[in-house]
Amino acid sequence: MNAYRMSAGIGTLFGLVLALSPPATASAQSEGGTVQGKVVDAAGNAPVGGAQVFVEGTVIGTLTDSGGAYSLENVPAGEQIVAVRLIGYRELRQSVTVVANRTAVLDFTLEQTALRIQDIVVTGVVEPTPQIKLPFTVERLSARASAVQVLHAHPGFNTESYARIEENDFRLVSTSPLSTFSIDVDRASYANVRRFIQSGERPPVDAVRIEEMINYFPYEWDDVSGDHPFAVETEVWDAPWKPEHRLVRVGLRAPSVATAHLPPSNLVFLLDVSGSMGSPDKLPLLKKAFALLVEQLRPHDRVAIVVYAGAAGLVLPSTPGNRRGKLLEAVQQLEAGGSTAGGAGIALAYDVARKHFIEDGNNRVILATDGDFNVGASSDGEMVRLIEKERESGIFLTVLGFGTGNLKDSKMEQIADYGNGNFHYVDGLLEAKKVLVEEMGGTLLTVAKDVKLQIEFNPARVAAYRLIGYENRLLDDEDFNDDTKDAGELGAGHTVTALYEVVPVGLPLPRGSVDPLRYQPAADPPDAEAAPARAFEDELLYVKVRYKDPDRSQSKLLAHAVPDRSASPSGGFRFAAAVAGFGMLLRDSPHAGRYTLDDVIGLAEEGKGADPRGYRGEFIRLVETVRDLDLLGAEATEGGQR
Repeated sequence: MNAYRMSAGIGTLFGLVLALSPPATASAQSEGGTVQGKVVDAAGNAPVGGAQVFVEGTVIGTLTDSGGAYSLENVPAGEQIVAVRLIGYRELRQSVTVVANRTAVLDFTLEQTALRIQDIVVTGVVEPTPQIKLPFTVERLSARASAVQVLHAHPGFNTESYARIEENDFRLVSTSPLSTFSIDVDRASYANVRRFIQSGERPPVDAVRIEEMINYFPYEWDDVSGDHPFAVETEVWDAPWKPEHRLVRVGLRAPSVATAHLPPSNLVFLLDVSGSMGSPDKLPLLKKAFALLVEQLRPHDRVAIVVYAGAAGLVLPSTPGNRRGKLLEAVQQLEAGGSTAGGAGIALAYDVARKHFIEDGNNRVILATDGDFNVGASSDGEMVRLIEKERESGIFLTVLGFGTGNLKDSKMEQIADYGNGNFHYVDGLLEAKKVLVEEMGGTLLTVAKDVKLQIEFNPARVAAYRLIGYENRLLDDEDFNDDTKDAGELGAGHTVTALYEVVPVGLPLPRGSVDPLRYQPAADPPDAEAAPARAFEDELLYVKVRYKDPDRSQSKLLAHAVPDRSASPSGGFRFAAAVAGFGMLLRDSPHAGRYTLDDVIGLAEEGKGADPRGYRGEFIRLVETVRDLDLLGAEATEGGQR
């Protein structure tokens, strides 16, 4: 690996390790016990990693590790039902008696299950029209496929929207030697794609943003050290789907920050309580999700709650974080109803955040919604202008998307991007735990803002290149040095991966050639003798990164060269390449060539590694589900309404 490290002078930082606790008082938690055990496969008694284990009727849950082990803490004393759920296996429930301050052992043996026609539940308003079809052929189902619920609403009632994505194509180095883009730490696309697959449906093409899928997963890199708040590392390998091409990985990593070391927070919860939020996967899930975050707050943190429906209102003024009972009571009393005055809600939330602004603290609005703005400032342009104006105050924005049927993915992503924030899709309590507990440092603490990358390709080595993903993050080359241009934010513990597919000089050009330039010398020499200065002849490309400190307006520049040497890739690089390949297949990308789902599975298995939280194992099972349900055989839908 060719690595170049840049890191922050913020001292030795500890990883963010937080336990999931139920929304209860401290005294109630002390009366709980622990349930732990192991989950194995009935067929071979092998450990099952990545299974969801949870206590029914509570928000207590976790994932099994790679050895199949789990541990549930602060489980209320008494008789409890513990359930285990995993794609490809029959859900299993067992009762256990929990004793305060004691540990109960409860093991599970899961049986694989095939999808039967009687397992398919069709819900919603369905009319017998030719347009409504099952997304798979029953004869193709195998024993690896799990029972799923196929959700079909009447076409007129499904208003989910996604911005159209025109996939990046190859660019010729002779005419476009620079590639410039903003980083993206959003992870919403992967959770949303997972939601479709677990429902037995193929995701719409424009719901698949490959960079967000890659960056959903944590990657292990060397420790950060030096004078900058993140490290930059690079690797070069042969492209799995086209071995004669190179695959280049550019990675950024910020160190994690323990909760105790986070600066004081001034948070405004902006909660959508409109009528569209009434279903169980929206406001009820939102309440449980925010209960998880409330449990992590400290006395010097402050929280206010603003809600919006037909109008916006302040439900709870700014309150110390240790008054959890008051915070939880305010959230639990919320009910859904009315239209959606999203613009008014955002304006009020920023106003409250400004009034309680903490110097050198984390000032942030956390918006939770399905994105269905329909009263007041509602157009994408109006919302973007409102957010752009407010971000100048030093208040950041996090957007959490919920629900199905009317999810406004494109609007929520825009709001987060222009609000110096990030966007997540919450499809269940485990995702809420990942975003608001396990990754709370990155969600709440920005270590670098307006982070841009610019790659210069050496024409002596590279004939053409394409950036995989980041289609809606591309910048003009001049924007790189323009400090007034907005770009992405990097939070504590965040990792960002960008992949380039590179065509070496001498291979056929994917897009053909161009006529020689009349007024400039040819920039695509036939051999190395015509290349730039020999001092650079071994370089494949040159990486430049610009960023600003969170409280500064002038950027800093980092740069290093990447040698043209393909090496054995790290496990993280293999896994990221597998996710990219899966995304290309879901998008029907012509660049995938003859790459298959089995190829994706094999590469992901090679890069799975220790997988302590089971995220990579879950990805492999999702790919297996797509293969076994033949979802790629279903017609791919594009942006806009599905």
